[in-house]
Amino acid sequence: MAETIILNDRYQLEERRGTGGMAMVYRAHDLMLERTVAIKLLRADFSSDPDFRERFRQEAKAAANLSHPNIVTVHDFGLDSGRLFIVMEYVPGTDLKSIIQQNGQFGIEEAVGLIVQACAGIGYAHRAGLIHCDIKPQNMLVTPDKRLKVVDFGIARALASIAPDEKSEVVWGSPQYFSPEQASGGAPSPASDVYALGIVMYEMLTGQLPFSASSPEELARLHREVPPPSPSRLNPNIPYQLEQILLKVLSKEPSARYRTADQLGRVLVTFSQVSSAVEAVPTPAFPQLLEPEPDQISSTQAATEPWTSIVEESPPPFQPPAIRRSEFEYRRSPEVRTNPLDIDWITWILGLIALIAVGGLIPFCLWVYYVLNPPF
Repeated sequence: MAETIILNDRYQLEERRGTGGMAMVYRAHDLMLERTVAIKLLRADFSSDPDFRERFRQEAKAAANLSHPNIVTVHDFGLDSGRLFIVMEYVPGTDLKSIIQQNGQFGIEEAVGLIVQACAGIGYAHRAGLIHCDIKPQNMLVTPDKRLKVVDFGIARALASIAPDEKSEVVWGSPQYFSPEQASGGAPSPASDVYALGIVMYEMLTGQLPFSASSPEELARLHREVPPPSPSRLNPNIPYQLEQILLKVLSKEPSARYRTADQLGRVLVTFSQVSSAVEAVPTPAFPQLLEPEPDQISSTQAATEPWTSIVEESPPPFQPPAIRRSEFEYRRSPEVRTNPLDIDWITWILGLIALIAVGGLIPFCLWVYYVLNPPF
């Protein structure tokens, strides 16, 4: 930069990192806390609108309360020389859109892994009551260690308060990722963010967007009315299950999609786990069954009936003998175990002794009675 610019006597702008329709992004140095930060400096005409300033302040405060590994943290916001700015965590890396443009199609595992991270961050914001409204790969930063972070929470919602004559320019800033309800002018919902995530995933897996048009109006119509092309036609490596998930996400009706990013993330995690489990199962190999030994059958038989010897040599199905079942029932069933012909001699002898003992007491008792009470 030709001259040193310091915002609010604290943030020294060092390098411009990006330019958009509504703001410019700088790498900056926080002179107070001695750390590197990212600063988004908004257009002067936006900053001069009182309604937008208030809305921006409210949205920035809400975004500053989000603390998640997959969301770029908002540190501060302010106004300097009539221009609004927002101070964010500095993330070394590249935005996802640039990576798509450089590399084209992503591998299935890599694409799903990055989208799951995006779902984690956006789902966290949904639980906090915040909707991003402008999900696109330009707002997703990927670090060298493959950590994805979502940026710009709240700014898109703040743009809804600008003057009507400016609104069309801002709303159509990224129409390729708008949901059908947003394209119709309806209020966004968490399902709108889910739709935009589906567009991003479609672009990552196929290397191109599902809809393209020469005008924003035509693009809006495509989002509202035309089903997306089958992604597997553009990338045959996309599994059927993943394609069905993606097409559900891109449903025209919000109620037909996954309602929140958390739901979509859980579905994709389950898909990854099932796919990994299937790939981990080894394919059984039986070479001795595929090629019979030449000394067992003739070469003619080997060429014409390669499975004959295998079928003939296969043992018959196992049939347990009937006696095993009877023995099993005998050991388990008390009724079967009891034999009426068996005599328990010990019990009989003990019973006889008891009978004799009781019978001997009767004469003894009579004798005692007559001794004590003689009849005369």
